[in-house]
Amino acid sequence: MEKIISGVDYLQEKVGIGVAYIAALLVLVVSYDVVSRYLFSISSLALQELEWHLFAILFLLSAGWTLKHDKHVRIDLFYNKFSNKYRHILNIVGVMIFLIPFCLIMIWASIDFVTTSFAVGETSPDAGGLPARYLLKSLVPLSFFLLLLQSIVLVLKSIISLKKEREG
Repeated sequence: MEKIISGVDYLQEKVGIGVAYIAALLVLVVSYDVVSRYLFSISSLALQELEWHLFAILFLLSAGWTLKHDKHVRIDLFYNKFSNKYRHILNIVGVMIFLIPFCLIMIWASIDFVTTSFAVGETSPDAGGLPARYLLKSLVPLSFFLLLLQSIVLVLKSIISLKKEREG
């Protein structure tokens, strides 16, 4: 169990580092776009699409890392008042009932979406847009798979913590 946890945590950290570089690249691309548009009246549809492609990559691939570091959205109004034992139980139940099934549904539902996009060689519908939109779409099941892995790790860590509390 510890090998699974450390392996997934390692993977999420590497993805998180990659996403940080994507964030930096996004800042540069947006800055360039703003300067070129407002100072030189030069605009590019491909550049604008690149901005939202980078944002999509950033958003999709950071979900597992965000869960790993407990930075995800949660209603902390009640959660912070609970004991550690109850938090671990709530994590296990919430992940098993909501997050894991949601990830599985999203992976399953996105497979046709991605395979169709690959099959037709989907590109931007706009003239001057980016090619290979299917590559971006392939990140949907990948991101939910990474989130699924991290949700399983959260359950395992919560079980280990509950066992330690019982023993200690």
